Amino acid sequence: MAGRTAPVPDLDPTEHEQMMEYFTQQVQLLQEKARLQASVREEKKLLVENAKLKKDIDSLKRELQETQRRKAMKLHQEKVLTASVAAMKAAVTDVSVSCPPTGPYDPSTGPRAQSITHSHSEGRRRRDRRGTRVVGSGPRCALEQDTKPDVSRLDLRIGRILAVRKHPESESLNVQEVDVGEPTPRTVVTGLANHVLPEQLQDSLAVLLCNVRLVKVRGVQSQARVLCAVNQTKMEPLAPPPGAQPGDRVTFQNYPGEAERELNPKQRVWERLLPDLHTDSRGVATYRGVAFEVRGKGLCRAPTIIDGGIK
Repeated sequence: MAGRTAPVPDLDPTEHEQMMEYFTQQVQLLQEKARLQASVREEKKLLVENAKLKKDIDSLKRELQETQRRKAMKLHQEKVLTASVAAMKAAVTDVSVSCPPTGPYDPSTGPRAQSITHSHSEGRRRRDRRGTRVVGSGPRCALEQDTKPDVSRLDLRIGRILAVRKHPESESLNVQEVDVGEPTPRTVVTGLANHVLPEQLQDSLAVLLCNVRLVKVRGVQSQARVLCAVNQTKMEPLAPPPGAQPGDRVTFQNYPGEAERELNPKQRVWERLLPDLHTDSRGVATYRGVAFEVRGKGLCRAPTIIDGGIK
């Protein structure tokens, strides 16, 4: 009859079971998809947090390095200031002892004495303007305003000579490639060509001054200075102690200051220290009687020159 709904046919048990299994699989797939989406969101969140943490760590590392650098610089300045004050006090004491003050003015000397005193005062003012103050009346009693530097300002290291060749524009000069414990060797020009055979220098150890300013020697750039013992007839490189390795530092007892990054040529530090560098009666290299030492390994010596100079 019209208007009646057709009855729903009963499902076969097998079809009913298959349909339920299909629905179950769809629910499981939807659940797995939800879990994957949640996992992806969590991974992205972790990546963002990890990047932020890495950025914070890099920032803290830079702050730590800057703090350490400032601390080291402050410590170096304090050491230099302490050494300068001590040297000034010692110099003032020496000048005071060697130059006693002059006696009071004697009226009996008359106008001529006043004229001489006036001349001395004018000379003292002129010397003050040139950087030297005279204490007392002796001609050699002077105190330099700029105190003399000590050997701690030199960056002295052990180096191994890897290669030796003739300088292209000078028969008396050698060009050497020297390993001083850095990633690349340094090129050094020396005046050893007429004193030591190239095969004797090859693969030998030497003492190098490493904080000199780069300079061109007859067109070849020299990046350090090989320290040599000298006398009136010959010159030879200083020999490091057995067991020394490229990059080892040469130190001096009682002179613990930090070496400068680069010596200022205008201050002439090396030239002012030269008169105090010698080899003693045993051939040991010394500064004011204090030996060149590689800590824990021994002393630096001249192979044959005793009581000689160092340059």
